[in-house]
Amino acid sequence: MKIGIIGAGNIGAALTRIFVAEGHDVSIANSRGPESLEELALETGARATDVDDVAAGVEVVVVTIPMRSVPDLPAGFLDGAVDGVVVIDTCNYYPQRDGRIEAIEAGTTESRWVSEQIAYPVVKAFNTIQAQHLLDLGRPKGDPGRVALPVSGDDGRAKAIVMDLIDEIGFDPVDAGNLDNSWRQQPGSPVYGKDFDAEKTRSAIAEATPQAAR
Repeated sequence: MKIGIIGAGNIGAALTRIFVAEGHDVSIANSRGPESLEELALETGARATDVDDVAAGVEVVVVTIPMRSVPDLPAGFLDGAVDGVVVIDTCNYYPQRDGRIEAIEAGTTESRWVSEQIAYPVVKAFNTIQAQHLLDLGRPKGDPGRVALPVSGDDGRAKAIVMDLIDEIGFDPVDAGNLDNSWRQQPGSPVYGKDFDAEKTRSAIAEATPQAAR
C-alpha cells in the first residue's frame, strides 16, 4: 500500500518506521521541507517529499501534526491521491500548545474540526497511544497481551482499511463509533494514554463522559 505521512514528530516518525517495516511504500513530509527528513528517510527507506506532493498516488494519508497547523495545510494537498483516499487523523487538541480553538471549546470533536478544515472525511486513530509504545508493544494476532486502539469514523470502508492496518502492525482495532463520538478517545477520556486490551478499551469508551474528555 502507498501511504503518505504529514508530520515527522513522535507519532509520524514511529508510523513511518512501522509501515516501512511492514512493506508499505511510505512518503513523508513536514513543514520544514524534505531536507529536514533526510536522516529518517535514510534510516527507514521512506521517501522524503513536500507536503504538496506527499499524497501523490497514495491510498492512505496520515495527518499527524499539531492542531494549530491543520489550517495551514495547502489547499488541494490531497488532489494527487487515488480516488477514495483514506485520511487518518492522529491529532490531539492541547490549548496550551495550539491556542484556543473556539469550535472545539464549544463541543465540536477534534477530528470533526480537522475534517472541516481540510474539507475531507477523516478517520481518527493512533491518537491514544504513546509513540514508543507503538514501536514496542505490537503483538501477533490472538496474543492475550495485545493492546487495542480505538478507531472512529463515518465511512465504513475507510474505517475498515484503518482497522486492518492497525491489526497488521500488531494491535487490536476497536470500533469507537462515528466521528461525532470520537470525543470518547480524546485527551482526558478513560482510554486516552492507556494500553488496554480490547475488552478494557471497549469498556473505557462506553464509560467516557463529555466533561472528562476535554
